[in-house]
Amino acid sequence: MTDQQNQNPDQEHSGSGPASTANQPGVDDLAEKIQEAVNAALAEQRDSVLRAQAEVQNMRRRCEADIEKAHKFALEKFSNELLPVLDNLERALGAVPEAQKDQVKALYEGVELTMKGFLESLAKFNIKPVNPRGEPFDPQFHQAIAQLPNSSVAPNTVMEVMQKGYTLHGRVLRPAMVVVSKAG
Repeated sequence: MTDQQNQNPDQEHSGSGPASTANQPGVDDLAEKIQEAVNAALAEQRDSVLRAQAEVQNMRRRCEADIEKAHKFALEKFSNELLPVLDNLERALGAVPEAQKDQVKALYEGVELTMKGFLESLAKFNIKPVNPRGEPFDPQFHQAIAQLPNSSVAPNTVMEVMQKGYTLHGRVLRPAMVVVSKAG
């Protein structure tokens, strides 16, 4: 037998053309399964990429918020160190009796101008005093050091401020120390 005669008749039509693969059972199923696997992998990768993008966006927002807070409150420790100096200036002004103000007028005015300039400098950096005399007691901004009966004002009203409080961008640096009224 020659080589041509030894060939199986089924092999004569088993070329690599598209007509021959379409006739084989299971090839279509395999191609379909491969396509499904590719589609599933693509969908998974798209989902993964979208999640990664969302995570990067969230991280960027958190970092921006952290940087904003750091800029806003970087002066917090420094400001807390300055508050006793401001308190001393206020005490110095309050220590001069009314009758002696003329005798120490230049000194009094100098301390007064120093305190005014100091307060203006603090205001430029959003450091604001909390002086709540006559206002309702607010535990977020005030610290009650005493309660006194007083029928002329409503209960829980700040009657006297022993020490001013201060805020930095609305956050309490130091609460105001106050005397609060109670029902008498």
